[in-house]
Amino acid sequence: MTDWEVHAVKYADRNARTRADSFIFDDNHDAPHAMDYFMWVLRRGDEVILVDTGYDDAEAAARDRPIRMNPREALAPLGLTSEDITTLIVTHLHYDHAGGLHLFPNATLHMQAAEMAFATGPCMCHDTLRMPFTAGHICEAVKRLYSGKLIFHDGDGEIADGVTVHCIGGHSRGLQCVRVRTAAGWLVLASDAAHYYENFEARKPFPIVVDLQDMLDGFEKLYKLASKPSLIIPGHDPLVREKFPTGTAAHITRLDQGPNQ
Repeated sequence: MTDWEVHAVKYADRNARTRADSFIFDDNHDAPHAMDYFMWVLRRGDEVILVDTGYDDAEAAARDRPIRMNPREALAPLGLTSEDITTLIVTHLHYDHAGGLHLFPNATLHMQAAEMAFATGPCMCHDTLRMPFTAGHICEAVKRLYSGKLIFHDGDGEIADGVTVHCIGGHSRGLQCVRVRTAAGWLVLASDAAHYYENFEARKPFPIVVDLQDMLDGFEKLYKLASKPSLIIPGHDPLVREKFPTGTAAHITRLDQGPNQ
């Protein structure tokens, strides 16, 4: 019943954005609004769980969205190689969260059944819904399924003692957040259930959305799952790196001890 360490690992950023890219309703829509890209590492003794994979150089070139470091390189300061990862929570199958699945060949994936159904179903006939996905990443998830290395969850699920997943939806049909027991209390990795603090604090939806009600209801669910609001960690907000202490390298932020005082 010991607590988990939680590390946010930044591997990329995209600063040529405006607030219109982050919020459906915003009066100051032309103002710049930067975005950070993260993976997360959960650690307890010898146990390691990776949450999401980032994307690699090939995907960066294909989308013209450069990365600062390959996901393998980003994990190195934590003493981890990609082959060390045997448990991998996939919050959803968008390119920036599942674009590195092939880099972790020994990992068993945990995802919502609804996400696989969404990413391989008739919704992908629509260009707008298909845009955040890449076919090769979905094929890698299917290969993992056929090799016996994919575990589906339907709603709430336990990954390990003190680590659970919870279906949110909204941004993607099977988007899930991750709840982790830490020394600071129950911490929630929102992933893209809330890209920014402002999404859930001001109830302002993100523009890429499949079901708006699920997204709004999801904001409320994040509050219920976390011990306190300061332990809700949005998926892309640069403010996370200001609110929490720096970890073992400049691109790593330590979350489990709570925010800076």
